[in-house]
Amino acid sequence: MRLFQRLTRMLWNSVVGKLWATIMLLVAVVLIILGVFLLQYIDIWFNNRDDAHDIKILFIVVAIIGFLLSTFFAFFLSAKIQQPLLQLKNAADSVSQGNYSTRVDIRSTDEIGELAKTFNHMTEQLDKLIHDLNHEKNHLTSILRSMGDSVITFDAAGQVILTNPSGHLLINQWSGLKVDWQDDLSGSSLTFESVPMPLRELYQTVIEKGHDLSEKVHVHTNVWSVVMAPLQSNGVVRGAVAVIRNVTEEHKLEKLRRDFVANISHEIRTPLSMLQGYSEALLDDIVASPEEGKELVQVIHDESLRMGRLVNDFLDIARMEAGHVEMNFHEIDLRHVVKRVHRKFQVYAKERGVRMHVEIPDEPLTMLEADEDRLEQVLTNLLDNALRHTPAGKSITIAGQNANVNGESFIQITVRDEGQGIPVEDVPYVFERFYKADKARKRGASSGTGLGLAIVKNLIDLHKGRIVVESTVGVGTSFTLLLPVDYHQ
Repeated sequence: MRLFQRLTRMLWNSVVGKLWATIMLLVAVVLIILGVFLLQYIDIWFNNRDDAHDIKILFIVVAIIGFLLSTFFAFFLSAKIQQPLLQLKNAADSVSQGNYSTRVDIRSTDEIGELAKTFNHMTEQLDKLIHDLNHEKNHLTSILRSMGDSVITFDAAGQVILTNPSGHLLINQWSGLKVDWQDDLSGSSLTFESVPMPLRELYQTVIEKGHDLSEKVHVHTNVWSVVMAPLQSNGVVRGAVAVIRNVTEEHKLEKLRRDFVANISHEIRTPLSMLQGYSEALLDDIVASPEEGKELVQVIHDESLRMGRLVNDFLDIARMEAGHVEMNFHEIDLRHVVKRVHRKFQVYAKERGVRMHVEIPDEPLTMLEADEDRLEQVLTNLLDNALRHTPAGKSITIAGQNANVNGESFIQITVRDEGQGIPVEDVPYVFERFYKADKARKRGASSGTGLGLAIVKNLIDLHKGRIVVESTVGVGTSFTLLLPVDYHQ
Protein backbone atom coordinates (compact mmCIF):
# COMPACT_ATOMS: atom_id res chain seq x y z
CA MET A 1 0.00 0.00 0.00
CA ARG A 2 2.79 2.40 0.92
CA LEU A 3 4.68 1.53 -2.26
CA PHE A 4 1.60 2.31 -4.32
CA GLN A 5 1.14 5.65 -2.53
CA ARG A 6 4.79 6.48 -3.07
CA LEU A 7 4.62 5.70 -6.79
CA THR A 8 1.40 7.68 -7.09
CA ARG A 9 2.97 10.66 -5.34
CA MET A 10 6.11 10.44 -7.50
CA LEU A 11 4.09 10.31 -10.71
CA TRP A 12 1.87 13.19 -9.66
CA ASN A 13 4.88 15.35 -8.69
CA SER A 14 6.44 14.98 -12.16
CA VAL A 15 5.36 16.75 -15.35
CA VAL A 16 5.28 13.54 -17.37
CA GLY A 17 3.31 11.79 -14.62
CA LYS A 18 0.68 14.51 -14.69
CA LEU A 19 0.61 14.47 -18.50
CA TRP A 20 0.28 10.68 -18.55
CA ALA A 21 -2.50 10.76 -15.95
CA THR A 22 -4.31 13.40 -18.00
CA ILE A 23 -4.06 11.30 -21.17
CA MET A 24 -5.21 8.22 -19.27
CA LEU A 25 -8.18 10.19 -17.97
CA LEU A 26 -9.05 11.43 -21.45
CA VAL A 27 -8.81 7.94 -22.92
CA ALA A 28 -10.93 6.54 -20.07
CA VAL A 29 -13.56 9.24 -20.56
CA VAL A 30 -13.70 8.53 -24.29
CA LEU A 31 -13.99 4.82 -23.70
CA ILE A 32 -16.66 5.26 -21.04
CA ILE A 33 -18.67 7.50 -23.37
CA LEU A 34 -18.34 4.97 -26.14
CA GLY A 35 -19.28 2.16 -23.78
CA VAL A 36 -22.33 3.96 -22.45
CA PHE A 37 -23.71 4.91 -25.84
CA LEU A 38 -22.51 2.06 -28.06
CA LEU A 39 -22.37 -1.16 -26.03
CA GLN A 40 -26.13 -1.18 -25.47
CA TYR A 41 -26.73 -1.13 -29.23
CA ILE A 42 -24.36 -3.92 -30.11
CA ASP A 43 -26.80 -6.62 -29.16
CA ILE A 44 -29.58 -4.88 -31.15
CA TRP A 45 -27.52 -4.24 -34.31
CA PHE A 46 -25.98 -7.65 -34.39
CA ASN A 47 -28.39 -10.64 -34.20
CA ASN A 48 -25.51 -13.05 -34.02
CA ARG A 49 -24.38 -13.36 -30.43
CA ASP A 50 -20.92 -14.46 -31.49
CA ASP A 51 -20.43 -11.28 -33.53
CA ALA A 52 -21.57 -9.14 -30.63
CA HIS A 53 -19.20 -10.93 -28.28
CA ASP A 54 -16.33 -10.45 -30.72
CA ILE A 55 -17.09 -6.77 -31.02
CA LYS A 56 -17.03 -6.40 -27.24
CA ILE A 57 -13.73 -8.24 -27.09
CA LEU A 58 -12.42 -5.95 -29.84
CA PHE A 59 -13.59 -2.94 -27.90
CA ILE A 60 -11.70 -4.09 -24.80
CA VAL A 61 -8.58 -4.80 -26.84
CA VAL A 62 -8.75 -1.33 -28.38
CA ALA A 63 -9.04 0.16 -24.89
CA ILE A 64 -5.98 -1.77 -23.71
CA ILE A 65 -4.03 -0.70 -26.80
CA GLY A 66 -5.09 2.89 -26.15
CA PHE A 67 -3.78 2.70 -22.59
CA LEU A 68 -0.52 1.17 -23.82
CA LEU A 69 -0.09 3.83 -26.52
CA SER A 70 -0.69 6.62 -24.01
CA THR A 71 1.88 5.08 -21.66
CA PHE A 72 4.39 4.87 -24.53
CA PHE A 73 3.61 8.46 -25.38
CA ALA A 74 4.27 9.42 -21.75
CA PHE A 75 7.71 7.78 -21.86
CA PHE A 76 8.38 9.55 -25.15
CA LEU A 77 7.51 12.85 -23.55
CA SER A 78 9.80 11.91 -20.65
CA ALA A 79 12.74 11.73 -23.05
CA LYS A 80 11.78 14.95 -24.81
CA ILE A 81 10.55 17.09 -21.92
CA GLN A 82 11.50 15.65 -18.55
CA GLN A 83 15.18 14.99 -19.23
CA PRO A 84 15.97 18.59 -20.39
CA LEU A 85 13.99 19.89 -17.44
CA LEU A 86 16.00 17.67 -15.10
CA GLN A 87 19.23 19.01 -16.64
CA LEU A 88 18.02 22.55 -16.07
CA LYS A 89 17.07 21.69 -12.49
CA ASN A 90 20.49 20.12 -11.77
CA ALA A 91 22.25 23.09 -13.38
CA ALA A 92 20.21 25.50 -11.25
CA ASP A 93 21.15 23.53 -8.13
CA SER A 94 24.81 23.74 -9.11
CA VAL A 95 24.57 27.52 -9.62
CA SER A 96 22.86 27.91 -6.26
CA GLN A 97 25.87 26.18 -4.65
CA GLY A 98 28.28 28.73 -6.13
CA ASN A 99 29.38 27.00 -9.34
CA TYR A 100 28.63 29.89 -11.70
CA SER A 101 30.41 28.27 -14.65
CA THR A 102 27.66 25.63 -14.99
CA ARG A 103 26.12 25.34 -18.49
CA VAL A 104 23.39 23.06 -19.91
CA ASP A 105 24.00 21.23 -23.20
CA ILE A 106 20.55 21.27 -24.81
CA ARG A 107 20.46 21.90 -28.57
CA SER A 108 16.91 22.18 -29.81
CA THR A 109 14.80 24.82 -31.53
CA ASP A 110 11.73 24.48 -29.35
CA GLU A 111 10.79 26.37 -26.21
CA ILE A 112 13.01 24.15 -24.02
CA GLY A 113 16.00 24.93 -26.25
CA GLU A 114 15.27 28.66 -25.92
CA LEU A 115 14.99 28.21 -22.17
CA ALA A 116 18.39 26.48 -22.10
CA LYS A 117 20.00 29.31 -24.13
CA THR A 118 18.48 31.89 -21.77
CA PHE A 119 19.72 29.90 -18.76
CA ASN A 120 23.25 29.68 -20.17
CA HIS A 121 23.26 33.42 -20.92
CA MET A 122 22.00 34.14 -17.41
CA THR A 123 24.74 32.02 -15.77
CA GLU A 124 27.36 33.63 -18.02
CA GLN A 125 26.28 37.11 -16.99
CA LEU A 126 26.03 36.02 -13.38
CA ASP A 127 29.53 34.53 -13.52
CA LYS A 128 30.87 37.78 -14.99
CA LEU A 129 29.03 39.84 -12.36
CA ILE A 130 30.35 37.70 -9.48
CA HIS A 131 33.86 37.90 -10.95
CA ASP A 132 33.64 41.69 -11.16
CA LEU A 133 32.29 41.89 -7.62
CA ASN A 134 35.13 39.69 -6.32
CA HIS A 135 37.63 41.84 -8.21
CA GLU A 136 36.20 45.01 -6.69
CA LYS A 137 36.12 43.36 -3.27
CA ASN A 138 39.78 42.30 -3.55
CA HIS A 139 40.66 45.77 -4.81
CA LEU A 140 38.87 47.39 -1.87
CA THR A 141 40.49 44.92 0.55
CA SER A 142 43.94 45.75 -0.82
CA ILE A 143 43.27 49.47 -0.44
CA LEU A 144 42.04 49.03 3.13
CA ARG A 145 44.99 46.78 3.99
CA SER A 146 47.51 49.31 2.64
CA MET A 147 45.94 52.28 4.44
CA GLY A 148 47.82 53.61 7.42
CA ASP A 149 44.60 54.95 8.88
CA SER A 150 42.28 52.65 10.80
CA VAL A 151 38.96 51.93 9.04
CA ILE A 152 36.12 50.36 11.03
CA THR A 153 32.59 49.72 9.74
CA PHE A 154 29.67 49.17 12.14
CA ASP A 155 26.17 47.93 11.43
CA ALA A 156 23.01 49.45 12.90
CA ALA A 157 23.43 47.39 16.08
CA GLY A 158 27.01 48.57 16.61
CA GLN A 159 28.64 45.29 15.58
CA VAL A 160 31.90 45.47 13.62
CA ILE A 161 31.30 44.15 10.09
CA LEU A 162 34.47 45.29 8.30
CA THR A 163 37.87 46.54 9.35
CA ASN A 164 41.42 46.76 8.04
CA PRO A 165 44.44 45.37 9.96
CA SER A 166 45.17 48.74 11.56
CA GLY A 167 41.55 49.05 12.68
CA HIS A 168 41.58 45.51 14.07
CA LEU A 169 44.64 46.31 16.19
CA LEU A 170 43.02 49.53 17.37
CA ILE A 171 39.85 47.70 18.45
CA ASN A 172 41.97 45.25 20.44
CA GLN A 173 43.79 48.14 22.11
CA TRP A 174 40.56 49.96 22.97
CA SER A 175 38.70 46.85 24.12
CA GLY A 176 40.10 47.24 27.63
CA LEU A 177 39.11 50.88 28.05
CA LYS A 178 35.59 50.16 29.34
CA VAL A 179 36.57 50.34 33.00
CA ASP A 180 38.67 53.47 32.51
CA TRP A 181 35.84 55.31 30.75
CA GLN A 182 33.05 54.02 32.99
CA ASP A 183 33.25 56.92 35.43
CA ASP A 184 33.13 59.51 32.65
CA LEU A 185 30.00 57.96 31.09
CA SER A 186 28.26 56.74 34.24
CA GLY A 187 25.42 59.26 33.90
CA SER A 188 24.87 58.84 30.16
CA SER A 189 22.34 56.67 28.36
CA LEU A 190 24.73 55.34 25.73
CA THR A 191 24.08 51.88 24.31
CA PHE A 192 25.89 49.98 21.52
CA GLU A 193 28.18 48.06 23.86
CA SER A 194 30.06 46.51 20.93
CA VAL A 195 31.35 49.93 19.84
CA PRO A 196 34.68 50.86 21.52
CA MET A 197 34.23 53.40 24.31
CA PRO A 198 36.13 56.28 22.62
CA LEU A 199 33.82 56.01 19.57
CA ARG A 200 30.52 55.22 21.27
CA GLU A 201 29.19 58.75 21.79
CA LEU A 202 30.20 59.85 18.29
CA TYR A 203 28.66 56.70 16.77
CA GLN A 204 25.34 57.26 18.52
CA THR A 205 25.24 60.88 17.33
CA VAL A 206 25.94 59.82 13.72
CA ILE A 207 23.20 57.15 13.86
CA GLU A 208 20.68 59.62 15.28
CA LYS A 209 21.48 62.64 13.08
CA GLY A 210 22.47 60.78 9.91
CA HIS A 211 25.32 63.04 8.77
CA ASP A 212 29.12 63.08 8.86
CA LEU A 213 30.92 64.09 12.04
CA SER A 214 34.58 64.57 12.93
CA GLU A 215 36.17 64.80 16.33
CA LYS A 216 39.49 64.50 18.14
CA VAL A 217 39.50 61.75 20.75
CA HIS A 218 42.04 61.71 23.60
CA VAL A 219 42.95 58.19 24.74
CA HIS A 220 45.54 58.20 27.51
CA THR A 221 48.53 60.12 26.04
CA ASN A 222 47.46 59.76 22.40
CA VAL A 223 45.24 61.97 20.27
CA TRP A 224 43.12 60.41 17.51
CA SER A 225 41.31 62.19 14.69
CA VAL A 226 38.00 60.40 13.96
CA VAL A 227 35.86 61.03 10.88
CA MET A 228 32.62 59.04 10.95
CA ALA A 229 29.99 58.88 8.20
CA PRO A 230 26.62 57.08 8.19
CA LEU A 231 25.86 54.17 5.84
CA GLN A 232 22.44 54.80 4.34
CA SER A 233 20.13 52.66 2.22
CA ASN A 234 16.84 54.10 0.90
CA GLY A 235 17.05 56.87 3.46
CA VAL A 236 17.55 54.46 6.38
CA VAL A 237 20.79 54.56 8.37
CA ARG A 238 22.08 51.00 8.48
CA GLY A 239 25.43 51.64 10.12
CA ALA A 240 28.48 53.89 10.08
CA VAL A 241 32.08 53.83 8.91
CA ALA A 242 34.88 55.46 10.92
CA VAL A 243 38.30 56.53 9.64
CA ILE A 244 40.70 56.98 12.55
CA ARG A 245 44.17 58.52 12.42
CA ASN A 246 46.76 58.93 15.14
CA VAL A 247 47.51 62.66 15.22
CA THR A 248 49.49 62.65 18.46
CA GLU A 249 52.67 63.93 16.78
CA GLU A 250 50.79 66.60 14.83
CA HIS A 251 49.04 67.66 18.03
CA LYS A 252 52.35 67.89 19.88
CA LEU A 253 53.97 69.79 17.01
CA GLU A 254 51.09 72.25 16.91
CA LYS A 255 51.40 72.79 20.64
CA LEU A 256 55.17 73.21 20.31
CA ARG A 257 54.64 75.70 17.51
CA ARG A 258 52.27 77.78 19.61
CA ASP A 259 54.58 77.62 22.60
CA PHE A 260 57.56 78.41 20.41
CA VAL A 261 55.96 81.52 18.94
CA ALA A 262 54.85 82.66 22.40
CA ASN A 263 58.27 82.05 23.93
CA ILE A 264 60.31 83.68 21.21
CA SER A 265 57.98 86.67 21.20
CA HIS A 266 58.52 86.95 24.94
CA GLU A 267 62.30 86.55 24.62
CA ILE A 268 62.66 89.17 21.88
CA ARG A 269 60.31 91.68 23.50
CA THR A 270 62.66 92.44 26.43
CA PRO A 271 65.86 93.22 24.45
CA LEU A 272 63.82 95.23 21.96
CA SER A 273 62.33 97.27 24.81
CA MET A 274 65.76 97.85 26.28
CA LEU A 275 67.19 98.85 22.90
CA GLN A 276 64.32 101.26 22.36
CA GLY A 277 64.52 102.73 25.86
CA TYR A 278 68.28 103.29 25.95
CA SER A 279 68.41 104.60 22.38
CA GLU A 280 65.63 107.09 23.21
CA ALA A 281 67.65 108.20 26.24
CA LEU A 282 70.62 108.88 23.99
CA LEU A 283 68.47 110.70 21.42
CA ASP A 284 66.89 112.87 24.11
CA ASP A 285 70.40 113.75 25.37
CA ILE A 286 69.56 113.00 28.99
CA VAL A 287 72.95 111.46 29.68
CA ALA A 288 74.71 113.36 32.45
CA SER A 289 78.27 112.27 31.66
CA PRO A 290 80.26 110.52 28.95
CA GLU A 291 80.62 107.50 31.24
CA GLU A 292 76.84 107.11 31.46
CA GLY A 293 76.57 107.46 27.69
CA LYS A 294 79.20 104.79 27.22
CA GLU A 295 77.34 102.54 29.66
CA LEU A 296 74.08 102.97 27.72
CA VAL A 297 75.86 102.20 24.46
CA GLN A 298 77.37 99.10 26.05
CA VAL A 299 73.92 97.90 27.13
CA ILE A 300 72.57 98.47 23.62
CA HIS A 301 75.55 96.55 22.22
CA ASP A 302 75.06 93.66 24.64
CA GLU A 303 71.34 93.41 23.92
CA SER A 304 71.92 93.51 20.17
CA LEU A 305 74.45 90.68 20.55
CA ARG A 306 71.93 88.77 22.63
CA MET A 307 69.27 89.21 19.95
CA GLY A 308 71.75 88.02 17.33
CA ARG A 309 72.49 84.90 19.37
CA LEU A 310 68.77 84.33 19.88
CA VAL A 311 68.02 84.58 16.15
CA ASN A 312 70.94 82.30 15.23
CA ASP A 313 69.92 79.71 17.81
CA PHE A 314 66.33 79.96 16.64
CA LEU A 315 67.35 79.33 13.02
CA ASP A 316 69.58 76.41 14.06
CA ILE A 317 66.91 74.60 16.04
CA ALA A 318 64.26 75.31 13.39
CA ARG A 319 66.48 73.71 10.72
CA MET A 320 67.18 70.73 12.99
CA GLU A 321 63.54 70.04 13.72
CA ALA A 322 62.66 70.45 10.04
CA GLY A 323 65.38 67.90 9.13
CA HIS A 324 67.30 70.38 6.98
CA VAL A 325 70.61 70.20 8.84
CA GLU A 326 73.52 69.18 6.67
CA MET A 327 75.79 66.77 8.53
CA ASN A 328 79.38 66.19 7.42
CA PHE A 329 80.19 62.75 8.80
CA HIS A 330 83.76 61.48 8.83
CA GLU A 331 86.21 59.81 11.20
CA ILE A 332 87.41 62.12 13.98
CA ASP A 333 89.36 62.03 17.24
CA LEU A 334 87.28 63.75 19.91
CA ARG A 335 90.41 64.64 21.91
CA HIS A 336 91.18 67.39 19.38
CA VAL A 337 87.67 68.81 19.74
CA VAL A 338 87.88 68.81 23.55
CA LYS A 339 91.28 70.56 23.52
CA ARG A 340 90.09 73.18 21.03
CA VAL A 341 86.99 74.03 23.05
CA HIS A 342 89.07 74.16 26.25
CA ARG A 343 91.50 76.67 24.69
CA LYS A 344 88.57 78.75 23.45
CA PHE A 345 87.08 79.17 26.96
CA GLN A 346 90.36 79.26 28.95
CA VAL A 347 90.82 83.04 28.81
CA TYR A 348 87.15 83.74 29.54
CA ALA A 349 87.27 81.38 32.52
CA LYS A 350 90.36 83.13 33.96
CA GLU A 351 88.64 86.49 33.68
CA ARG A 352 85.76 85.14 35.78
CA GLY A 353 88.03 83.38 38.25
CA VAL A 354 86.80 79.89 37.28
CA ARG A 355 89.26 77.00 37.02
CA MET A 356 88.99 74.70 34.00
CA HIS A 357 90.33 71.14 33.90
CA VAL A 358 90.65 68.68 31.03
CA GLU A 359 90.80 64.94 31.62
CA ILE A 360 91.35 62.95 28.44
CA PRO A 361 93.18 59.64 27.94
CA ASP A 362 96.35 59.10 25.93
CA GLU A 363 94.64 56.71 23.51
CA PRO A 364 92.46 58.21 20.75
CA LEU A 365 88.74 58.87 21.27
CA THR A 366 87.85 57.83 17.73
CA MET A 367 84.40 58.11 16.20
CA LEU A 368 84.09 56.48 12.78
CA GLU A 369 81.30 58.80 11.62
CA ALA A 370 80.75 62.17 13.27
CA ASP A 371 80.40 65.85 12.40
CA GLU A 372 83.32 67.59 14.09
CA ASP A 373 81.88 71.10 13.80
CA ARG A 374 78.53 70.05 15.29
CA LEU A 375 80.16 68.26 18.22
CA GLU A 376 82.28 71.34 18.85
CA GLN A 377 79.03 73.34 18.92
CA VAL A 378 77.66 70.86 21.50
CA LEU A 379 80.67 71.23 23.82
CA THR A 380 80.68 75.02 23.29
CA ASN A 381 77.05 75.29 24.40
CA LEU A 382 77.64 73.07 27.42
CA LEU A 383 80.75 74.98 28.56
CA ASP A 384 79.11 78.35 27.95
CA ASN A 385 76.15 77.20 30.04
CA ALA A 386 78.47 75.94 32.79
CA LEU A 387 80.49 79.19 32.91
CA ARG A 388 77.37 81.31 33.19
CA HIS A 389 76.25 79.38 36.27
CA THR A 390 79.57 78.74 38.00
CA PRO A 391 80.72 81.41 40.48
CA ALA A 392 84.30 82.59 40.86
CA GLY A 393 86.59 80.24 42.76
CA LYS A 394 84.84 77.12 41.52
CA SER A 395 85.94 74.74 38.78
CA ILE A 396 84.66 73.15 35.56
CA THR A 397 85.92 69.79 34.32
CA ILE A 398 85.58 68.33 30.85
CA ALA A 399 86.53 64.67 30.62
CA GLY A 400 86.50 62.01 27.93
CA GLN A 401 86.98 58.26 27.83
CA ASN A 402 86.14 55.11 25.89
CA ALA A 403 83.19 53.18 27.28
CA ASN A 404 81.40 49.89 26.64
CA VAL A 405 77.64 49.72 27.22
CA ASN A 406 75.80 46.44 26.65
CA GLY A 407 78.56 45.20 24.36
CA GLU A 408 78.61 48.36 22.22
CA SER A 409 81.46 50.86 22.02
CA PHE A 410 80.83 54.50 22.97
CA ILE A 411 82.78 57.65 23.61
CA GLN A 412 81.79 59.22 26.92
CA ILE A 413 82.22 62.97 27.34
CA THR A 414 81.38 64.58 30.69
CA VAL A 415 81.07 68.30 31.48
CA ARG A 416 80.95 68.91 35.27
CA ASP A 417 80.65 72.24 37.04
CA GLU A 418 80.46 73.36 40.64
CA GLY A 419 77.73 75.88 40.01
CA GLN A 420 74.39 76.56 41.59
CA GLY A 421 72.83 73.32 40.31
CA ILE A 422 69.36 72.58 38.96
CA PRO A 423 66.33 71.75 41.15
CA VAL A 424 65.17 68.15 40.92
CA GLU A 425 61.75 69.13 39.56
CA ASP A 426 63.37 71.06 36.70
CA VAL A 427 65.84 68.40 35.55
CA PRO A 428 63.43 66.56 33.16
CA TYR A 429 62.69 69.80 31.29
CA VAL A 430 66.15 71.33 30.81
CA PHE A 431 66.32 70.25 27.15
CA GLU A 432 63.05 71.94 26.20
CA ARG A 433 63.20 75.16 24.23
CA PHE A 434 63.25 78.38 26.26
CA TYR A 435 63.09 76.46 29.52
CA LYS A 436 65.14 78.11 32.25
CA ALA A 437 65.58 76.48 35.60
CA ASP A 438 66.63 79.76 37.23
CA LYS A 439 63.45 81.70 36.55
CA ALA A 440 64.53 84.65 38.69
CA ARG A 441 67.93 85.33 37.16
CA LYS A 442 68.47 88.68 35.52
CA ARG A 443 68.93 89.28 31.89
CA GLY A 444 72.26 90.52 30.85
CA ALA A 445 75.64 89.23 29.91
CA SER A 446 75.13 86.07 31.93
CA SER A 447 71.67 85.36 30.53
CA GLY A 448 71.27 82.75 27.81
CA THR A 449 68.71 82.37 25.06
CA GLY A 450 67.07 79.26 26.50
CA LEU A 451 67.84 77.34 23.29
CA GLY A 452 71.37 76.10 23.92
CA LEU A 453 70.50 72.81 25.59
CA ALA A 454 67.69 72.15 23.10
CA ILE A 455 70.24 72.49 20.29
CA VAL A 456 72.60 70.15 22.15
CA LYS A 457 69.89 67.51 22.48
CA ASN A 458 69.03 67.70 18.78
CA LEU A 459 72.67 67.41 17.69
CA ILE A 460 73.27 64.42 19.96
CA ASP A 461 70.16 62.75 18.54
CA LEU A 462 71.48 63.32 15.01
CA HIS A 463 74.59 61.36 16.04
CA LYS A 464 72.37 58.59 17.52
CA GLY A 465 73.80 59.33 20.93
CA ARG A 466 72.39 59.99 24.37
CA ILE A 467 72.77 62.81 26.89
CA VAL A 468 72.10 62.52 30.62
CA VAL A 469 72.03 65.29 33.20
CA GLU A 470 72.65 64.91 36.94
CA SER A 471 72.45 67.89 39.27
CA THR A 472 72.36 68.76 42.94
CA VAL A 473 71.36 72.23 44.08
CA GLY A 474 74.34 74.07 45.60
CA VAL A 475 76.79 71.35 44.52
CA GLY A 476 76.89 71.40 40.72
CA THR A 477 75.69 69.87 37.49
CA SER A 478 77.07 67.12 35.27
CA PHE A 479 76.18 66.53 31.62
CA THR A 480 77.23 63.12 30.24
CA LEU A 481 77.31 62.39 26.51
CA LEU A 482 77.35 58.85 25.12
CA LEU A 483 78.31 58.91 21.45
CA PRO A 484 78.50 55.66 19.44
CA VAL A 485 81.89 54.85 17.94
CA ASP A 486 80.12 53.38 14.89
CA TYR A 487 77.13 55.42 13.68
CA HIS A 488 75.43 52.23 12.36
CA GLN A 489 75.82 50.07 15.49
